[in-house]
Amino acid sequence: MIKTRRHLLVLAALLATASFTQRDALADGKAIAGIVFQQDQYFRGVQIGMEKAAEAAGDELLAGNSDSKLEKEAQLIDTYIARGVNAIVMAPLSADASIPALKKARDAGITVVTYGTSVNGDVPQATVTSSDRDIGIGTGKAATDFLKPLANGEKVKVGMLAFKALLPEQSNARVEGFLSVVKDQIDIVAQQDAWLAEKALAVASDMLTANPDIRVIYAANEGGTIGAVQAVKKAGLEGKVFVFGTDGSEQLANMLLNADNVLQATTAQQPLEVGRQAVEAAQNLLAGKAIETKVNVPVLPLTRADTAGVAAFKEGLKALK
Repeated sequence: MIKTRRHLLVLAALLATASFTQRDALADGKAIAGIVFQQDQYFRGVQIGMEKAAEAAGDELLAGNSDSKLEKEAQLIDTYIARGVNAIVMAPLSADASIPALKKARDAGITVVTYGTSVNGDVPQATVTSSDRDIGIGTGKAATDFLKPLANGEKVKVGMLAFKALLPEQSNARVEGFLSVVKDQIDIVAQQDAWLAEKALAVASDMLTANPDIRVIYAANEGGTIGAVQAVKKAGLEGKVFVFGTDGSEQLANMLLNADNVLQATTAQQPLEVGRQAVEAAQNLLAGKAIETKVNVPVLPLTRADTAGVAAFKEGLKALK
């Protein structure tokens, strides 16, 4: 009895503190839970895309953030199960460890759609992603011609910033995509995890100090890219060390447009489309419609050489504000 009572108190607290956009279900619409795992411009874009799709159909979107913690992810899912939502749309933290919580939702009759990342097996009924390998390939293609004059008949020394400790499957796919294009042109002399800008600044600075022959840094996410650019500038190595990165934001667009010539290219996702299509997949499943269960939203390469394309991307970001 004591355990049961304690469980009910914990569940009540979760229901009271979960980040819901609305408290009461709409009269005629469905309740759809949309879960992100961190707060950045990408997930802000995903959430806006989800909100627009829910609003267009007269549905309610309940927004939650797992803060990159598996325990909180599971608690949010338990909360939404207790709330009786019709669907959960989320970016799982782990291909394996996120399965039990999502399976509980499916067993409760809740439609499950994943986006950005997914889980192994058949628990999700649909998945909307941008290929992480394609994200790496996009930046690799931009790098291959740039690397040729740097080589002087030898392989270019490269330092790499990844996020394997956070999301190994996603990090590996991006890195491997990049390497699939440029591996014959480079020699990796340092590779570490650093996905937050402040940490990436410190790690990249140490890389440059320990390996003064580094000419290029590749970063597999936004924070790593920002930190790498800052490290190059802090060391006064503009024009000597160049950065190729990942993701798209106003800050990265400005770095591509900056005359310092440090950031050369990045490959962005289209978060509004990811969020919109993920919620629409859930809506169609709830309506009993046949849908494409594996949806790939194309990625968007951005390069210093295409200033018009970068400016257009930057203009499009105004929809995220």
